Amino acid sequence: MTSMKRRDLWGTSGQAGAPPPSAGVPPRPVGPPPGPAGPPPGVAGPGAGSGASGPGGLLRALQPKRRAAGSGTASLPQQTGTQPRPDASRGEGRRGLAGLLRHWPLLVAAVVPCLILAGIGWWLWPEQPPVGPPHIAAGTVQADLLSPDSVSRVAGTTLVAGAQSDRPGAPLKVSPSACAAAAGPTTQSVYGDGWNAFLSATYRDSAATGSYTVNQVIGVYSDSKEAGAAFSTLTKGLSKCPSSTRTDPAGRTSKWTYKANPATEVAVAWTAAQDAGANWSCAHQARVNGTSLIQVSVCQAGDGQATVSKLTDSLAKKVSR
Repeated sequence: MTSMKRRDLWGTSGQAGAPPPSAGVPPRPVGPPPGPAGPPPGVAGPGAGSGASGPGGLLRALQPKRRAAGSGTASLPQQTGTQPRPDASRGEGRRGLAGLLRHWPLLVAAVVPCLILAGIGWWLWPEQPPVGPPHIAAGTVQADLLSPDSVSRVAGTTLVAGAQSDRPGAPLKVSPSACAAAAGPTTQSVYGDGWNAFLSATYRDSAATGSYTVNQVIGVYSDSKEAGAAFSTLTKGLSKCPSSTRTDPAGRTSKWTYKANPATEVAVAWTAAQDAGANWSCAHQARVNGTSLIQVSVCQAGDGQATVSKLTDSLAKKVSR
């Protein structure tokens, strides 16, 4: 009975013309064709574990997009890669300060001895002599000069030290040539080169305007005869030269008129006035003082004979040779 039903199932109830099953031939499966093979065992599929394959997963996937669309801003992909390192300077500074504080005994032990040694060295360092005026030995031409203050008291105006020279200047360029001694009484035209010591010092007004100048000259010779010979050269030159024209190194010329008082054996006084010089003149005196020939001149816009006489007296007292 059972076999008849089975035959009826395949013969009458089955599809028309379908052959009966035969041994060794697998039956054709009934139903939809098989889909693609799934992932191998142990590997999750595309939606595995996410729940995206079902309706609930689809709704959860669409919810962020809806929120982004509602807010009006596009969803930006998350940036990957190396993120900027947060600023750690404060933390490092605090850690460095904490390290220094932990080692402060070592720092004190290293610094304090250095400070002590430096203090001892400073205490024991030899004291430097104070900086002052240069040393001037007594009995020299430098010691014989009148100081700027003493000259200022006589002149009645403040004077300051100016240029100095330890040798006579070269003869001046003058016309006529016989006036070389009158035009340059402190140059080689008078003092020559037979002196043993020489010093010329100029003091001028403190404002440095050139409105007042005082010049002192000391020439020391081997004996009074040589000093007298230089003095004679000066007096002869004055007697031969009532006026002259001087040319300075820059090529500028100036005219001068000389007026000398009668000379004695050891002293002479004269005045050199500049023509068209707004009353500018120089009062001169020269004296033989032992083995020295000294000179003083006062140049100003006025008469300096009284001042030059006092200064020459004071200088002659200081020069002992």
